[in-house]
Parts: sequence; structure tokens; C-alpha cells
Amino acid sequence: MTKISACVLAAALLAATALVWPEPAMADDVQDARQLVEKARWAFENFMADKDLGPGVRSLVKRAKGVLIYPQVLKGAFIWGISGGSGAMLAYDNKTGKWGGPAFYTIGEASFGLQIGGEASEVILVALTDRGVASLLSTSAKLGADVGIAVGPVGAGAEAATANLSADIVSYSRSKGLYAGISLEGAVVAVRGGLNKAYYGKEVTPTAILVQHEVTNPQAAGLIGAVSKAAGK
Repeated sequence: MTKISACVLAAALLAATALVWPEPAMADDVQDARQLVEKARWAFENFMADKDLGPGVRSLVKRAKGVLIYPQVLKGAFIWGISGGSGAMLAYDNKTGKWGGPAFYTIGEASFGLQIGGEASEVILVALTDRGVASLLSTSAKLGADVGIAVGPVGAGAEAATANLSADIVSYSRSKGLYAGISLEGAVVAVRGGLNKAYYGKEVTPTAILVQHEVTNPQAAGLIGAVSKAAGK
């Protein structure tokens, strides 16, 4: 076999192998996306079961047009405080009467001031308006600037208090099973295109996932079922 023929054969074998086995990065992204969907379901159920947060969250979810769940948002540094995490979003379709998704996102912010140690919180963003959903469909959105956001009410009277909320998006957060009350003003929500591609097997936008329903994944049935049950729709 000539040297050129050997090179051609080697290239062909590499191409064939790539078709059979996904690249490690893609395989990792698929696993990460699936785990994120399951963790989002657990986090959502934690909010529903929380005696202080549950009433307010349930009341808002019944009015929601979209729900973005971050199972773990990490915060901690020494002088620079940096927080971030990945989440899964579902959107409600008034025409079909069904929830669709998920689409994947990050959230991040940087803050100044002395911060010792770290903090992990579950965060849920409830989009109450079309503007709230539309802002999250874009490549990135700055909360409080591109779209209005408010911290949801908790405790006694929380359910009644939600009726007066007019923000596009309402946020709730829990840390170690307790209400965290984190303000997300200034945080940036951005699309995780790599996870969307891995989960659905092709390049796909949040609009294609959540509005046009071009793709679905049966693995998300548990998350969709939990949100649908809580919303009563």
C-alpha cells in the first residue's frame, strides 16, 4: 500500500468512526442536558413543597406564560462575587393548551464587595407576560434592564399578594431549603446553544423549541408533567 493510499484509508476510517461514536464533548453535553432537566424537575417540586414559597409560586405558575428553573446557582468569591448556573425553560402555548420545551439557558452576574465562602441556591423565574417570554427567547437579556423583574412575595398572604404583581418576570430562590431572597436585578440570562443542540440533535433556537415546537424530547416528560400539574393547564 502506498503512503498516499494509507493516508486516504486512515482518513476514511476516522470519518466512519466519527459517525458511530459522538465526540466526547457532544456526549458530555447530552448527559449534562438530561441531568439538568431532571434536576430542574426536582428543584421545581422543591419550590412547590416549600411551606413558605409554595403558595406564592403556585399562584404565579397558574398565570405563567413561561417558567425558567435553575437547579443550582452558585455564588461565592473573596472580593469579587460571581454567580452563575444553568437552567431549563418551558413555555405555555395558548393555542394547544400545552407546555413545551425545554430550552437551556445560563444566568450570571458579577458583584462588588466582600464575600467569604460560597452559596448555592435554587432559582425559578416565572414569566407572566408576553414581553417576559420574548425577552428570554433572545440571545441574552439583562434582568431589570431589558425586562422588568421582581422578587416574589413569601409567607402568609403571599398567594393574595401575587395578584398585584405587574412585573414581566417574578423570581424566587431557595438556599439549603430556606428562602434566599436573592435579587437578580442586573443578572444576564443567555441561551446555552450547545446544550440545546446536544439535547435535540441539531442546531435549534429557543423560539423553534418553545414557540414553533419544531423539536421535542420524551426525556422531558417528567418536568413538563410537574409544571403542567402545578399550573392546572
